[in-house]
Amino acid sequence: MSIEVLEHTKIFIAAPANVATGGPELLHQLAYNLRNYLNIDAYIYYYPNNRIDPVHENYKEYNVPYVRKIEDSKHNILIVPEVVQAVKILDNYFNIRKVIWFLSVDNLFLSYFLQSKFNLLVPRLFNKLWRIFKRENLFDVIELALGSKHFKSFNQKEIVKTFLHKAQYYMVQSHYAMHFLVKNEISKDRIYFLSDYLNEKFLKNKVDLSKKEDIVAYNPKKGFSFTKKIISSAKDIKFVPLIDMSREEVIETLKKAKVYIDFGNHPGKDRLPREAAILGCCVITGRRGSAAFFEDVPIPEEYKIEDKEENIPKIIDKIKECLENFEAKYKDFEYYRQIIKYEPRKFLEDLKKIFVKM
Repeated sequence: MSIEVLEHTKIFIAAPANVATGGPELLHQLAYNLRNYLNIDAYIYYYPNNRIDPVHENYKEYNVPYVRKIEDSKHNILIVPEVVQAVKILDNYFNIRKVIWFLSVDNLFLSYFLQSKFNLLVPRLFNKLWRIFKRENLFDVIELALGSKHFKSFNQKEIVKTFLHKAQYYMVQSHYAMHFLVKNEISKDRIYFLSDYLNEKFLKNKVDLSKKEDIVAYNPKKGFSFTKKIISSAKDIKFVPLIDMSREEVIETLKKAKVYIDFGNHPGKDRLPREAAILGCCVITGRRGSAAFFEDVPIPEEYKIEDKEENIPKIIDKIKECLENFEAKYKDFEYYRQIIKYEPRKFLEDLKKIFVKM
């Protein structure tokens, strides 16, 4: 079964204005591939829709046209990411065929929570100020949200009931999201698997393993409260946060690092672990979200360690193993790297199965 593309079909893809993270990049990649490889009329629709120039600098290279208005015709298709602000856009249209693309699972709930009165503006402001001096976050905003009594008490089932069933079709970026939709009674014949791929600046980069240093890179925006405990317990190891860096700076840091650790919530199939792997790092993760699924993070089980305090010595031992025996441990990620290299081709193959011209 596929989504029919008719002679005059236009595909509109909703994306947040002036935002540069993995999700928005994937939305631009979708539009780019639809236009350039499937020859389908695809456009970005930015929200909010009042920015003078809504295209982030990182995505101008895709050269995808954007529109201020969506044509509400039964011939057309509207694709929105799973965050609440985007899903609400679907309410404005009655004829167009609707698709929700689950680039994550957790962000459906987090986006609802963070737009409510419990939006954690104060911790976010402190983080911004703290980064000026320390180049790290003072608070892990995502963990604060997930751990707050307000988040735990609000009715997730009601969110699912209100927002999940607004579309005719669903796409998923991860097996974690596929599992979530099936569990919530979305029929498998309405779900299409469409993952993503890394920017070619990562894929085409040549890595000289002889220039690797005893550095452990980490993402301080996810799982930082637990990562901070690891750092405090391993004073003899050099940890480098990937924060306030351009894409080129991230690449240069990962090319030098031997290890990348990620104990965040893995709301979807995250890019940073893959970017680290393709640039020659050993990758150590927790077991939350997509990291629990081998299909999403296909690394040996010994490199997935639950983010519990009693596991910190085990994590540090694994990091030291990778630093001291890097050449041997590097080989453990060969399968992961091969999967990552194949992702652009797989993306296009899956896209052609989903959107079929009639």
